[in-house]
Amino acid sequence: MPSLPRPVTALPALLLALFCAATLVLAGAPSARAAGADGEGAITADEPVRLVIATAGLDWRDVTPELTPHLQCLADRSGLGAMNTTSVSVVSTMRQGMETIRSGYRGLAADAPRTAGIPDPAVDQWEQLGVPVTEVDGGGGPDDAGSDEPADPAVSTAATLPDGAADEISEGLGAEDGIVLVDLGGLPDRSDPERADALTALDARAGEVIDAAGGCDADSLPRTLTLSVAAIDPADPDASERTGAMASRSAGLQVAMDSALPGRALTSGATKQPGVVMLTDVAPTILASYGASSEGLLNGQPLRGTESADPQQLVKDRSLAALEVDDATIPALGSWLALGVMGLVLLLVPALGRRPRLQALGRALTTIAPLALPVGLMASLVPWWRAEHPALALTGVVWAGSALLALVVLAGPWRRVPRGSVAVSAALVGGIVLLESATGSRLQLGSPLGAQPISGGRFYGLSNHLFGIVLAASLIALLCLFTLLRTARARVLWTLGVGVAVAVVCVTPSMGADFGSMLATVPTFGLLALLVSGIRLRPWHVVSLLAGGAVLVLGVSFLDWLRPPEDRTHLGRFINELLSGELVAVVVRKLAQNVGMTLGYPALTVLLILALACSVAALMPRRARLTRLAALYEEHPYALHTMIAVVAGGWLGYAVNDTGPVLVAAMFGIALVLLPPALPSPGDEPTAHATGTGADDSTNVRLSTEGR
Repeated sequence: MPSLPRPVTALPALLLALFCAATLVLAGAPSARAAGADGEGAITADEPVRLVIATAGLDWRDVTPELTPHLQCLADRSGLGAMNTTSVSVVSTMRQGMETIRSGYRGLAADAPRTAGIPDPAVDQWEQLGVPVTEVDGGGGPDDAGSDEPADPAVSTAATLPDGAADEISEGLGAEDGIVLVDLGGLPDRSDPERADALTALDARAGEVIDAAGGCDADSLPRTLTLSVAAIDPADPDASERTGAMASRSAGLQVAMDSALPGRALTSGATKQPGVVMLTDVAPTILASYGASSEGLLNGQPLRGTESADPQQLVKDRSLAALEVDDATIPALGSWLALGVMGLVLLLVPALGRRPRLQALGRALTTIAPLALPVGLMASLVPWWRAEHPALALTGVVWAGSALLALVVLAGPWRRVPRGSVAVSAALVGGIVLLESATGSRLQLGSPLGAQPISGGRFYGLSNHLFGIVLAASLIALLCLFTLLRTARARVLWTLGVGVAVAVVCVTPSMGADFGSMLATVPTFGLLALLVSGIRLRPWHVVSLLAGGAVLVLGVSFLDWLRPPEDRTHLGRFINELLSGELVAVVVRKLAQNVGMTLGYPALTVLLILALACSVAALMPRRARLTRLAALYEEHPYALHTMIAVVAGGWLGYAVNDTGPVLVAAMFGIALVLLPPALPSPGDEPTAHATGTGADDSTNVRLSTEGR
């Protein structure tokens, strides 16, 4: 067999070097997931919570020495967190938040769909404390100032507590081990002209509460949780609590303080991110501080503290990035991805594709287009949200990072190898996303495509859309590599090597911590390994691969479950649900979420229909009149095997994940961009050498069709 060109033989080593370089970049990045986020070195508080101060609509932009001196005093002596307050409605209300801090579930239970897994009626977990509970209405309102109008919590400007409220607080804290809950009322929307006065009044009332508890600077101040439990406190909650599948980004992250963890950034086992917590963490925190157990399984975990040089700046950054990222994502990523659209036009329009220079330009543009995705995931390396124009700043970050990666893709020695640049581009896209998860999900928050803390679905690890990107990019990289390899053994080894790397990162609790990805990864890469090996595929092969994926993920989940509860991930909590007899409820809930997303979002429904059509066309290119794709399969039969794995992996991932439509959209988006530059040029005919007429290739093609 003729020897391969030197760039071809060097390509695997070059790809490995790129992975290592990306690892070094991420390893040197500033940590967004501090030491102790997984429990190692985390600081906990044993003192019981005695005072809970609740409000609504207060975020970290409001807390300053000038505007809110009393709240700032509390912040100076507390651990600080930016808190997710999502509920069963699009925007959380204060009555929902007040239920959540007592029940541990997203309120309101009475309005939650059955598939949400929220017990109805709500259970008051504070009954497990075994201590007196004092509830104090400290909201005040216009009627307290002499007005005859009913109190409207959204426009409360009373600068003092109602009569007797301070005495109730003192008496409640005077009781042995008693806990006091003070409702200070909420703030109006930022567009409301009375907000400034309401904020000043809220701070004054908070100051009175702290004075009644002993004073902000007093050593005797009991452990105090100061929480903004919701985005709004409307006069008519029923009119505001509109149900929806996703939280409104206008909700924002709210203020959370814990005086038992001064000078630290708050985190929890539920978020594993410094400076970010969930409202559902409050009930477990209070229960743990009294050594009490919850009734039923709670998703939240006790608050903990992590070291931070400037926790208040960190939580402000978390809050601002979460508010700005959605509006900035479309211009930042869209402007670069538009290059890929231009490239597809140049490649797929026959009149343009026949012109060599335009075809070369089209290949280059489509090859580099997906590079914006890993750059977007890593965008929080630069604090773009602090800029005067955040969208413009994020766009600059994405373009600068993408241009740097594009230089690597287009200028390296692999550009001389057929499909070499496409392989490197796909490897960078999938590899950087994997490495971000492998190094602790330190860059996701505040980045496009990363975990969004306002939604609160996932704060770490490999989300389904990221897994879709990784799976598609890995398979396209293998497709390009297979056109260069000459032996079945090499193809099988590369398939298994990439599959193991993807599986390890996806399922390891300290990395991807994704249950559904393993259920798709093992069958997908196992199927591809069988196809490229030349072994005839049998039904029991498929069954074994599906069972193998399930056994492996259950094994890892069990090992995760053996860790302390506060350190477990989604994997270990699944075992908890399994042991609690909730398996059927969990499966039904996941399926309902999948179906609801498929049918509830017209854009996703259309994308899924298009993905299904593309799946059929990719497997039957001649009937779909995709002559260039058919020519690729004729030149390199293993390209067809890879596309079979892409289609199978995408739809299997859809079936086993609760946000399957997003996974499918990500997979087929990557495939549709990176596959065209790997196709033969218009009019090119397969050559004898390219079709694999050598002994090894012809033998493997025959074995693939006839079986051994």
